[in-house]
Amino acid sequence: MADAPAPPEPVRWLSDDEQQAWRSFVTGTRRLLDRLERDLKTHGISHDDYGVLVALSEAEGGRLRMAELADQSVESRSRLSHHVGRMEAKGLVRRESCPGDRRGFFAVITDAGRALMAETAPHHVAGVRAYFLDQVEPDELAVMARAFARMDEAISPVGRCPGA
Repeated sequence: MADAPAPPEPVRWLSDDEQQAWRSFVTGTRRLLDRLERDLKTHGISHDDYGVLVALSEAEGGRLRMAELADQSVESRSRLSHHVGRMEAKGLVRRESCPGDRRGFFAVITDAGRALMAETAPHHVAGVRAYFLDQVEPDELAVMARAFARMDEAISPVGRCPGA
């Protein structure tokens, strides 16, 4: 993980507009994710579990290498391994060894995982729409998408070997 950037001399304090944007982003994001988490919990699933199931359900064959899944779910490999273990105990996913790679594993969505996705996804999408998309003007979506993509690119790990 990269070190945090050193503060410039002199420090560039946030303007009133920047402070407002930053605080609105932090507060709004926390409240949005908390609300989506609570909604998903009524279906017996966490937001992190849902993210793993989405990634696997969209992957070819319903499977991803654990390293790729860690990148997509924004979890460390160690944390993801424990997370997948808990989901495996619930029957939502299973692990399969990678042919030709004794140390590599795939996470694979199970029928129970797909059934839970089918039950939960309509409710989750309704929440995303009500709490996020319906609060954003159509012309703001593309601007937000570009801004968040730039932020993700600026802070995502770089220089990783594919599948590492």
